[in-house]
Amino acid sequence: MRRIHAWLGKMEAILAGVLLILMVGLLFLGGFARMAHHPLNWTVDFATCFFAWACFLCADIAWRQGGLMSIDFAINRLPEKARRLVRYANYLLISGFLVYLAVAGTWLSYVSRARSFQGIPDISYSWVTMSLPVGACLLLITTILKFQDEVRGNPALAHA
Repeated sequence: MRRIHAWLGKMEAILAGVLLILMVGLLFLGGFARMAHHPLNWTVDFATCFFAWACFLCADIAWRQGGLMSIDFAINRLPEKARRLVRYANYLLISGFLVYLAVAGTWLSYVSRARSFQGIPDISYSWVTMSLPVGACLLLITTILKFQDEVRGNPALAHA
């Protein structure tokens, strides 16, 4: 499972980088075309779609590396056993929220399947909304692995 998770992390990083480059390229192309008096309105729409996907992928990358913001000045004053219990509670709260996002995002994607994306025919709005459940599932896998590391006594891995 860890190998798959590590490989998935590399693929996430590549895909997120490609999506961010495409997003910037499309915005630049749209601006250039507008300056040339031939606006390409669809460039902003696709850049928005790529941004939604990149946000969730980058959130998982940051969560894997311990790069998300945390406020722990009060927690650091607690004894180690209490800190561990707070971390357990945090992982359980995060997991519950991510399960909710995955379920609600899947439902949202399903109900928006017939809606066209920004009026572009033959492209479903579900392509954008699927970023929510996919991102939530990726974050949930990372959270579960972090929780396992914490329970097994590897807090360095859980916080990294």
